[in-house]
Amino acid sequence: MYQEYTKFIDKFGARPAGTANLENAIDYMVNLTKQNDLDDVTTEELEVPHWERLHESARMLQPQSKNIAILGLGTSISTPPEGITAEVIVINNFEELEKTNQKDIVGKIVVFDAHFISYGKTVIYRTQGASKAAKKGAVATLIRSITPFSIYTPHTGAQSYDKNVTKIPTAAITLEDADLMRRLQDERNKIVVTIKMCSKLDKKTSRNILIDLKGSRSPEKTVIVSGHIDSWDVGQGAMDDGGGMFISWFIPVILNQRHLKPRRTVRAILWTGEENGLIGAQAYLKKHDKELSNINFIMESDEGTFKPLGLDVSASKEGRCIIQEILNLFKPINKMENSGHPGSDIAIFTRKGIPGASLVTQEGKYYWFHHSEGDTLNVQNMTDVIDCAAFWAAFTYVIADLSVDIPRN
Repeated sequence: MYQEYTKFIDKFGARPAGTANLENAIDYMVNLTKQNDLDDVTTEELEVPHWERLHESARMLQPQSKNIAILGLGTSISTPPEGITAEVIVINNFEELEKTNQKDIVGKIVVFDAHFISYGKTVIYRTQGASKAAKKGAVATLIRSITPFSIYTPHTGAQSYDKNVTKIPTAAITLEDADLMRRLQDERNKIVVTIKMCSKLDKKTSRNILIDLKGSRSPEKTVIVSGHIDSWDVGQGAMDDGGGMFISWFIPVILNQRHLKPRRTVRAILWTGEENGLIGAQAYLKKHDKELSNINFIMESDEGTFKPLGLDVSASKEGRCIIQEILNLFKPINKMENSGHPGSDIAIFTRKGIPGASLVTQEGKYYWFHHSEGDTLNVQNMTDVIDCAAFWAAFTYVIADLSVDIPRN
């Protein structure tokens, strides 16, 4: 499995939604499944946004002359061809933005210098920063990358514009440059930066991949395992989410090879368009809305295939007790967390009361490399990936073969 995983990552690298490279990767995984003697594999078409980064640069003009590394945020508009040259104002958070007099924001580039607390608490500056700054009259935004660590590497990610708000260019900068601008402002220096960004946005057709190992007694009921096959356009998408996608693909394949047919159908879904806003998952939910009652359990791996620790579980009290008993079979991989809505793609299912779980790993450095050029095979460890695959497959088999369904909320 690990050799197939590394071969896939090195062959395709980054796989942004809407690109020919992603579609070739999808074809590859379909063919790889069939080559492994599992023919029950289908694809379902859907429309995805295709945002392409063409050219980006930034330079500080005052108080010193310095190139600034930037990565445009997904769906950001372009600057004019000559770029945007403006004074910078460094803002800590949205509360400070609201308290700042609008005349001090108008015509400036807002730099959001929000330090990493957790991904969930800090990512709002990436997703909402441009619109909030635009409402106050900013001409562009730069955000401190959503990461606790940097070796001068910016991190990209999705953002969205509010309705009826002027769209302004937005990009991520490194922690080092955010800190520099903060110090310069504290020292009462005037900071002037030029930003040049060029991108294009259109729509393309992509596909989810569905791989089924039919159940032996209740084939209409499903246990879904999943990961997303798309990635951002930087790095290799090895960690986010090549590893999670591959260990989910591996489950029906290895169970079929071992002639293990659980009671319920095991369905592996390789989502497309996750990075653009769970596009593939939303399309599946809409297309299969009449089948949701038959989903016994849904699982996702999308936080790195590092040393496996257990599961983040969304289920009823009785369901959690059952899952904990199953996890105890895998000590020491038996940790059970309760974040409320595990996973990214599967969160839209668990919010509907469908029991589910995401893989919990020892991912202390995940956000060091997330959405950056650093997301390569070098951050993965063969033993950890294989352990994740083994745990993921064995747990899936047990839950798919239970004599009772997982109770719903």
